[in-house]
Amino acid sequence: MAGVDFNMPILVVDDYKTMLRIIRNLLKQLGFNNVDEATDGSVALQKLRDKKYGLVISDWNMEPMSGLQLLKEVRADQRLNDLPFIMVTAESKSENVVAAKEAGVTNYIIKPFNAATLKTKLTAVIGQF
Repeated sequence: MAGVDFNMPILVVDDYKTMLRIIRNLLKQLGFNNVDEATDGSVALQKLRDKKYGLVISDWNMEPMSGLQLLKEVRADQRLNDLPFIMVTAESKSENVVAAKEAGVTNYIIKPFNAATLKTKLTAVIGQF
């Protein structure tokens, strides 16, 4: 692996606009500028099928399609099933973590988090940068 591609498209999914902005800013601080947004799971799924992304960062709690449902759809799709998927959740409840792991999540982040935490999680998923 020739290092991390800072230009890779990243899809951030959250139904809360402020959170989208926060995650986009944290990614920018870390050097990732190619960020698309989706405000719900079904929109995200459409974008994922239309364009090749290097990573998805999705909130858990969304209506009408939750992050967990989105993850299951992504893992069920032949072309998307190896896509790195990071779940963002305010719940550190172990059953959520277990459910996400069973559904094939790559990693997860507990809110609130900062750039350092995001970097640690990203490094675990895509390698050192």
